[in-house]
Amino acid sequence: MANIYIVYGSTTGNTEWVAAQLEDQIKAAGHTVSKAKAADVKADGLCAGTDLVLFGCSTWGDDEIELQEDFIPLFESFDKIGAKGVKAAVFGCGDEDYKYYCGAVDAISDKLTELGATVVGGKLKINGDPDGAKDAIKSWGAGVLAAV
Repeated sequence: MANIYIVYGSTTGNTEWVAAQLEDQIKAAGHTVSKAKAADVKADGLCAGTDLVLFGCSTWGDDEIELQEDFIPLFESFDKIGAKGVKAAVFGCGDEDYKYYCGAVDAISDKLTELGATVVGGKLKINGDPDGAKDAIKSWGAGVLAAV
């Protein structure tokens, strides 16, 4: 079974809720999973010893892409996470009425690819309240787990 790490930044609780749904799904599939808030992790070697890292981040701002405030320091130190050769997946919540709908998901995915990670499962972008996206979350989670 795989060792999977979920790291997320959430202001309103939506991205945290998605992280919890994914954690339950991963556990039910028999994998080992750890989950942490972005504010509580250190960048240095974050990916070490994992088979897959899921990064979750909400998007803020309308004039430019703004990552959730707790995720920003981690993102600014992504070159230290040891992403090269690691499988990763990215999810997040946002508001489709904004110009950069879930832009944090794109920015994190692009940075992981630039650092040599293999981004799997596509990008999960959830508009508004994630409770209405349970099927999409479960389907995305299954696709990500299939890549492990």
